[in-house]
Amino acid sequence: MTVVALNADRRRTLRRAWLGAAAAASLGGAALGATAGATAAYAAEAAGPASFADIVDRVKGAVVSVKVKLVDVAEDEVDGRAPLHGGPVERFFKRFGLPLPDDDSRRLGPPRGRETAQGSGFFISPDGYIVTNNHVVEHASAVTVTTDGGRTLSAKVIGVDPKTDLALLKAQGANFPTVQFAAKPPRVGDWVIAVGNPFGLGGTVTAGIVSARGRDIGSGPYDDFIQIDAPVNHGNSGGPTFNNEGEVVGVNTAIFSPSGGSVGIGFAISADVVQDVVAQLKAHGSVARGWLGVEIQPVTPDLADSLGVKPDTGALVAKESADSPAALAGVKVGDVIGSVDGSAVSSPRDLARRIAALGPKKSVSLKLSRDGKEREIVVTLGAMPADNALAEATPAPAPTGARGADLAKLGLDLEPGDGGVRIITVDAGSPAAEHGLSVGDVIVDAGGRSVAKPADVAAAFEEAKTAGRKSVLIRVKTDQSMRFVALPVRKAS
Repeated sequence: MTVVALNADRRRTLRRAWLGAAAAASLGGAALGATAGATAAYAAEAAGPASFADIVDRVKGAVVSVKVKLVDVAEDEVDGRAPLHGGPVERFFKRFGLPLPDDDSRRLGPPRGRETAQGSGFFISPDGYIVTNNHVVEHASAVTVTTDGGRTLSAKVIGVDPKTDLALLKAQGANFPTVQFAAKPPRVGDWVIAVGNPFGLGGTVTAGIVSARGRDIGSGPYDDFIQIDAPVNHGNSGGPTFNNEGEVVGVNTAIFSPSGGSVGIGFAISADVVQDVVAQLKAHGSVARGWLGVEIQPVTPDLADSLGVKPDTGALVAKESADSPAALAGVKVGDVIGSVDGSAVSSPRDLARRIAALGPKKSVSLKLSRDGKEREIVVTLGAMPADNALAEATPAPAPTGARGADLAKLGLDLEPGDGGVRIITVDAGSPAAEHGLSVGDVIVDAGGRSVAKPADVAAAFEEAKTAGRKSVLIRVKTDQSMRFVALPVRKAS
């Protein structure tokens, strides 16, 4: 039924184009004829190519099946991915309001307890370098690849980058067929083709369109995925996504699925990210990223009002690490970083990716806003520590406490503790709850001043009210991070 419906839609599209051309010809108008011709050409292009066979014939020889023998690992890591609950996958499902599947239904391979893993990859050089996903070869004790022609070759893991989920292999041999990366990214609406080895069936081809670029699916600080609406299935991980010129625009990595099976939404790492990472893996076996040493968060409209900057631009510094490159250069908590080397910063994630891509030991010029004034600071970037990342500050659950002083109209009860003023109750539906404050969070400063007791917080609100300000900027510490919150003054009056 699906094929019939699609064919019927195509006939209607072509018929409309033919009618438009016929009407223009009968009128004899040159302008109308040109318009009808353009309409017909657009309809033909929108319908897609009559066949992808020529493209597939050119590229399929470079696509391989990757088979991995696994070392003994914990049961919940046997598929090379983190456990489902409490991680980025759970946050991703919650973001879209979907029920969280159980771990078994989410798996993209054989059931738990298996000793092998399987995915896809592709040759990028005649001497045997192969790109695939890190989660395909993670925990590998041995790797083999099978070519489209049926040859099975042993392969060595040259390097992996868990932060982008990429890996570089090298197969034994020479004169392998290769594919090239696209010089420019695809546009939303472009046709793409996914080639891989789903379910261990051998080479398969699926087609769809690019529905979004720059997707953040919560898997890491450098998410830059192309969303492709195509049936990408289990085992396609690490395989290429091609444009209609047969160039690689992305590496298939994840699917969006409440049940574990394909629902036609896949995510591919963009080709420009892949090329940068692969070049470093080939040269060094690892990826070195630039590091500022700050926690950052978005500039929301209420924060922007308090900071005197434009909303939804730049990155607000919520915390700097001691002796970090940023701290040594003079970056301070409360600064809003607006540009890097003269290029505007659109968001914290944008800043994170750009600083990381510059690499260590590079000097960069940061333009930032502090106390309503712009200034420029030059920072020499460090190397990112293995367990650190320039990432958005995110709140975390925290313990409860006894009742204390009351800021009832904000929905808060406070008490001294932990280097500031601890929140011990938050009323449901209150301004505090609406702004994401939780029991156990610690307010470390309010209105630009350190606080040690609830009266200090109340005083900051009274001062703001007297000055006619709309909100008070408070800085909140959780178990994992620092962040700024702008609480409305009018609610406290």
